[in-house]
Amino acid sequence: MVVHVADGVRSVSQAFAIMRLFADSETLTLSDVSRAVGLSPSSVFNLLGTLLGEGVIVREQPGKRYRLADAWRRSGLLRDGDARRLIDRMVPLLAEFAQVHEVTVGLWQTASRDRMQLVAHAESNAVLRIHLARGQRQPLGGGAVGRAIAAAQAPGSDEIVRRFAAVRWQKPVSPGLYAEQIGAAAQAGYALDDGYTHIGICTLAAVIPQAKPEFCVSASFFAGARTASEVEKLGRALIALAQAGLD
Repeated sequence: MVVHVADGVRSVSQAFAIMRLFADSETLTLSDVSRAVGLSPSSVFNLLGTLLGEGVIVREQPGKRYRLADAWRRSGLLRDGDARRLIDRMVPLLAEFAQVHEVTVGLWQTASRDRMQLVAHAESNAVLRIHLARGQRQPLGGGAVGRAIAAAQAPGSDEIVRRFAAVRWQKPVSPGLYAEQIGAAAQAGYALDDGYTHIGICTLAAVIPQAKPEFCVSASFFAGARTASEVEKLGRALIALAQAGLD
């Protein structure tokens, strides 16, 4: 449980604009970035400091030039035009959904055969809410997102077992139950993780249909805070949010 003051959507969009700029450049100075994105040097200084702290960019030594971190450059996430447009389209939708449903919302993208990455998120204005760390990576099979992706991909039993084994579960779950939960996600259109990945946290997830590579939206809240019917209603709303990603 984390108390966190949510960032404004505008600053998130500005950060993504700077990240995309670095994806298409070798190295840039603060002045280069300021001119390219049309922000004041002081605003860019603060944004660069945040991106440095999150490991998205690194400072070249010696000098005052910055570049995209190797891990982000290798991932290619910021160079995919379709993916970039989808992320940009989803950011304001995530913010609205978080406020309306009082949840923490994440947008996840498959980053490799074994990992998924958080590429955007939004939080409600509640005093106590769940905080997601920007840019975090998790095993592809983990959480509600992992189940939702598996339900959409139908990868086969051996691959499901492989993904399951790579996850550190905080609440015991058997491979058989995990497979059943994936099947339930395929039927319902959204997946549910009730404290298996993080004790005390309930998360729903729905895959954005037809998006390549796979994107998935998640909604997290404190376990036990909602009735079964409320969870089901939230799941249907999350499906609608995922479908809005293609509009």
